[in-house]
Amino acid sequence: MSLWQRLLKRLQAMSYDKQLLSETLRERIYAEHRTNRFRLNSLKSFVSLFLVGTVLSVALAACSGGGNGSNASSETPSASPVAASKDNVEITLVSFAVTKAAHEAIIPKFVEQWKKDHNQTVTFKQSYGGSGSQTRAVIDGLEADIVHLALAGDTSKIEKAGLIQPGWEKEVPNNGIVSKSVAALVTRSGNPKGIKNWEDLAKDGVKLITANPKTSGVAKWNFLALWDSVIKTGGDEAKATEFVTKVYKNVPILPKDAREATDTFAKQGQGDVLINYENEVILAQQKGEKVEYVVPDVNISIDNPIAVVDKNVDKHGTREVAEGFVKYLYSPEAQQEFVKLGFRPVDETIAQTKEVTDKFPKVKTLGTVADLGGWEAIDQKFFADGGVFDKIQAQK
Repeated sequence: MSLWQRLLKRLQAMSYDKQLLSETLRERIYAEHRTNRFRLNSLKSFVSLFLVGTVLSVALAACSGGGNGSNASSETPSASPVAASKDNVEITLVSFAVTKAAHEAIIPKFVEQWKKDHNQTVTFKQSYGGSGSQTRAVIDGLEADIVHLALAGDTSKIEKAGLIQPGWEKEVPNNGIVSKSVAALVTRSGNPKGIKNWEDLAKDGVKLITANPKTSGVAKWNFLALWDSVIKTGGDEAKATEFVTKVYKNVPILPKDAREATDTFAKQGQGDVLINYENEVILAQQKGEKVEYVVPDVNISIDNPIAVVDKNVDKHGTREVAEGFVKYLYSPEAQQEFVKLGFRPVDETIAQTKEVTDKFPKVKTLGTVADLGGWEAIDQKFFADGGVFDKIQAQK
C-alpha cells in the first residue's frame, strides 16, 4: 500500500470532531511523515503528502469554520465585542404592534443621547406585530436584540427557548414592566348600543370586535379583563365561563392583532364596540380621529415587559447598546413619551402628576395577572389547545 493510500485510509477512518482532528489527526500525519521522510525521495511522494495535507486543512476548516453541520448549529456563539468598538452599530427591536408610535418617538432621543455619551451612532431595525406572532418569530430565528412584548408570558417562552437568561425581569426596574395600560371599550358615534360596562357586551344584538388571543397579546388581556370582571364582582368561575361565552358569541371575526382589530372596526366599519388598549384610543384621538370610549371601572392592569435577548446580543456584540436602550426606557424622558402616547407610566412619581391624573380615568378595581395565578397557569388554563378559550369557541 502506497504512502498516499495509507494516509487517505487513516483520514477517512478518523472522527471529524474538531479537537480530535486538531490534535490526534495532526500528530498521526506528522508521525507518518517522520516515519517515511527517507522515502520521500521523489516528486510523486512529495506531491502525495502535499495533497493529503491540503485535504486535512479543508477538513479542519470545515469543522471549525461555522458550516451547516450539526456541531456548528448546536454551539452557543461566544460574545462578540465588535460592536462596542465600531462607529456605527445596529440593534434589532421586536415589539408588539401598539408600541410603534411610542418607540418612534423615543428612539431618536436615545440615539442622540448615546451619540453624545459614547460617540457612537446607533441605528434600529424595528419589527411590530401581534405579541404571540412576534414571540414565535424570535424563537424561530428572528434575531432580536431586544423584545418589548404585550405580556410577560411571551417573554418567558423566549427564555424557555434558551435565548434569554433566567432572571431577566430582575435586571431592570419594576420586574421588567416598562409600559402599561388598561382595557377600553370603543363605541360608535353617540354610543347607539348604550355600552357602559363589560356586562353590555353580552347583550343580544351587540357585535364586538376583539383580536385573537392565539396570536395577540392584547386579545389575551381582553379575554382576562372579561373573565376578571365577573370574578372581581363576586362571581365564580362557572359564572365567568357563562358570561365570556355569551360575549364571544357576539364576536363575528377574530383579527390577528390589535392593529388589525382597530382597522376592522374603524376602517371597515364592522362591529358596534371594540375592546382595545386605552393607549391606542388616546393615540387615535391625538391623530384627529373622533373616538368615543369607556374605561370600565373594573379593569385589569395590562403590563408590558422589556428584555434583552442574551443569546443574540452576545452573538452580535450589541449587549452594551441594547442594555443602554432598555435602561433609557425607564428614564423620566422616555416615560413621558409613553404618557404622551397614552400609556400609563410605570414611574410612580410621574403617575402622581396632574398631567397624568387628568389624562387617565381612575379605575376603581384593578386586577392583575398575579390574581389569576401568573402567566404559566393562565396560558395553560385559558389559551392552550383544548383550554377554556377553545371550548368557548367550539360553542359558537
